[in-house]
Amino acid sequence: MRQAYPNDTDCRAMAQTAVDAVRGRIHTVAVLLGGTSGERPISFAGGINVAHVLEAAGLAVMRIDPAEDDWLAQLQQCAPDVVFIALHGQNGEDGTVQGLLDLLHIPYTHSGVLASALAMDKERSKVHYRAMGLAVPASVPVCRGEHVELNALIEVVGLPCVVKPVCDGSSLGVAIPKTIEALTVALEEAFAIAREVMVEEFIAGVEVTVPVIGNTRGQALPVIEIIPAAEFYDYDSKYLEGGSQHIIPARITATQTTLCQHAAVCAHEALGCRGVSRTDLIVSPDGIPYVIETNTIPGMTNTSLVPESAQKAGLEPSLFYQYLLALALEAQDGL
Repeated sequence: MRQAYPNDTDCRAMAQTAVDAVRGRIHTVAVLLGGTSGERPISFAGGINVAHVLEAAGLAVMRIDPAEDDWLAQLQQCAPDVVFIALHGQNGEDGTVQGLLDLLHIPYTHSGVLASALAMDKERSKVHYRAMGLAVPASVPVCRGEHVELNALIEVVGLPCVVKPVCDGSSLGVAIPKTIEALTVALEEAFAIAREVMVEEFIAGVEVTVPVIGNTRGQALPVIEIIPAAEFYDYDSKYLEGGSQHIIPARITATQTTLCQHAAVCAHEALGCRGVSRTDLIVSPDGIPYVIETNTIPGMTNTSLVPESAQKAGLEPSLFYQYLLALALEAQDGL
């Protein structure tokens, strides 16, 4: 089983070596931000944050919003050496933009087409988690317009359960119904924003998340424990100041920490992620880490988890974001 995250010195050295290897190849960076999904405000905030840091590092940065009609012309006129993708949700994190950039032969940060599409689909990604021997909650996918036999569904997942869109992020449309009546309402609300919804077993325990950085072989960063102010880690908990408390390192045992890091690395590699990903888990009372989902473009706002974990591992924002650019070129080079 591998692996504990490298110590601060090793992590910094690994990142600095990668950045030094591409020095002189990166002058202009296009940051894709905003977009058309329901996560547009968060994407915009994270993208602006990244742009400021990269500009302070001496790079020329062009901010481009794919919601604008001429965004592709802007991108081609900019002729960036690499694109930093700060988009979230549909038409940004699901492989569509990634495919376009592949066709244009422009290197970009984060995962490629297949990994992005797989990770975005919370139900289908479970097939790959299970193939790696990872524990996942039981779940049932349901589509808008089809008859749902609630009692049969509850026999599989129990109550309380978790209702969530299959292909969306930032906890949009997520609910934890405790009764069959509440489940009916939760499904209606989820179907209002998504065609395909999943009803998932509720796992009680400690909520943690583990960033993993790297291309062909990922390195786990420090485990973060999340304590939301609300009932669960919803949209406000993620993005509002004071919405949640982040504890690094997480208050779990050393064995549980290793298991969580191992699970996150396995998830990263099972989906074929590259750059950086973030896998969310629940550590059950008996110490089993259940994989909930993997985010291929984690948030980069002032309250986001991945930059916080990276900082704990010795990667201040400037080095961290430049490392992601270096990994993008490394992926293009096939290294």
